[in-house]
Amino acid sequence: QVQLVESGGGLVQPGGSLRLSCVVSGFTFSNYYMSLVRQAPGKGPEWVSTIGTRGGFTTYADSVKGRFTVSRDNAKNTLYLQMNSLKPEDTALYYCARGWHNNYDRRGQGTQVTVSS
Repeated sequence: QVQLVESGGGLVQPGGSLRLSCVVSGFTFSNYYMSLVRQAPGKGPEWVSTIGTRGGFTTYADSVKGRFTVSRDNAKNTLYLQMNSLKPEDTALYYCARGWHNNYDRRGQGTQVTVSS
């Protein structure tokens, strides 16, 4: 059974940082590109970042480039998103997804990130 479980969200002030984690099971994690997608209230899903199978390739949406860093630990079946210099417009439900950009076939339940003073 494929499972993706996100954690690490929360309430943070503008300019603050959070680190999201996504633990996966039920498939060979190291064989897949992985992505982060977010959805703000009242808006559609927005692709955030994608990482290659070994972590050497990464790509980001312009809205987060230079502030967010994606990484993975294949030995721990875990995907990470380090988010720095957070802005109120980063407020969203963040999902990890199996696949490239918006072409994913599995997604977790998400973790809420709220940026507010």
